[in-house]
Amino acid sequence: MNKNDKGYIDLIIPILASTLFIVIFIVSAFFPIKKIDENALVSIIPTLIATPSPTLSATPTIIPTTTPTTSATVKATRAPTPVPIINNVPPGAGYSRQSVKTDSGTFTISLIAADIGSTRVIVDTASTSDCSSNCPALSLSDYVSRNGGFAGVNGTYFCPKDYSTCVGKENSFDLLVMNKDKYYFNSGNNVYSTNPAVIFGSGYIRFVSAASQWGRDTGVNGVIMNYPLLVFNGNISFGGDGDPKKGSKGSRSFVASRGNTVYIGVVHSATVAESAIALKALGMDNAMNLDNGGSTALWYGGYKVGPGRAIPNAIIFTK
Repeated sequence: MNKNDKGYIDLIIPILASTLFIVIFIVSAFFPIKKIDENALVSIIPTLIATPSPTLSATPTIIPTTTPTTSATVKATRAPTPVPIINNVPPGAGYSRQSVKTDSGTFTISLIAADIGSTRVIVDTASTSDCSSNCPALSLSDYVSRNGGFAGVNGTYFCPKDYSTCVGKENSFDLLVMNKDKYYFNSGNNVYSTNPAVIFGSGYIRFVSAASQWGRDTGVNGVIMNYPLLVFNGNISFGGDGDPKKGSKGSRSFVASRGNTVYIGVVHSATVAESAIALKALGMDNAMNLDNGGSTALWYGGYKVGPGRAIPNAIIFTK
C-alpha cells in the first residue's frame, strides 16, 4: 500500500463513523426504544403465575344431582284393602262393610239397609213366565237399572248354562217366585214345599219357614223362596246338613230383617252355617240364604260384590 492509499483510508473512516452515528440518531428519534421498568416487570411476573390458565381446573365443576326417577323403594303397588272395623251393630240405612265378632270367629259382612216403610222391595225375573231350558238371564246391574232401583242382590238357586249337569235346563230355576208383574213361577210344584220363603209387602216383610204356609196372594210386591233359613224369630235355624257345598268357605248372599229394616248382603269367607252365626251376632230377627258362588252379586251405586254371572232373578230395592 502506498502513501496515497493510506491517506484515503484515514479520511474515509471518520466519514463512515460520522454517518453511522447520524443514522443511529435518526432511528432513535423516530423509533424510540422503551426501557422496561424493572418494578413493573416484577409485578407482572407473579400476576402471570397466579392467574389461572384457561384449563379444566378453571371450568365450573358440574355437581351431580338426584334425578327424580322411579326407584325400587317407591315401586307402585296396590294399596291393601282396609280391614273393616269390628262392629256388631248393623246400619240403619245405606251400605256398610264391617267385621262381626262371634264365638266362631270374626266375619266380614257387606250389607245394605233400607226402611221397609219407605222402600218397595220387588223380585224381578228375566223371563216373563215359566221356563225349563235355555232361559233368559241378566246381570244384577241390568235388573237394578231397568227398575230404577238403588240396590239389589242375586236371587234363587238356578242351573247355570256353564254347568255340564245343566244341559237341557240352562238358567232354569224350580223355586217359587212371584215377580213384579204378579206372576208366580213354578207354582204347581211348590204347593207342598217345605222350603222357606220371604214375602215383601207394602210396609212389611214376612219370613215363613215353609212356602206351603203361603198361598198365591198377588197383593204383595214380591215373593221369593230359597234355602236354608238361617235365622228365624231371633234364633239360629241352620247349623249344617252335611252338604259339602254348604260346608265350604265362600261368599254367602242373604236377605234379612231387623225390626222395620230390610237387609240384603253377603257374608264373606264363611260356610252357610257360619253365615247364620254371623247374622245372629249382627242382631238379625230373620235371615234366609240366597244363591252364592259364581252368582254372588251385591249392588249399591255400583257393584260392592260381584258382578258374578248372569242370573234369572234378583231382589231389588226401589223407592
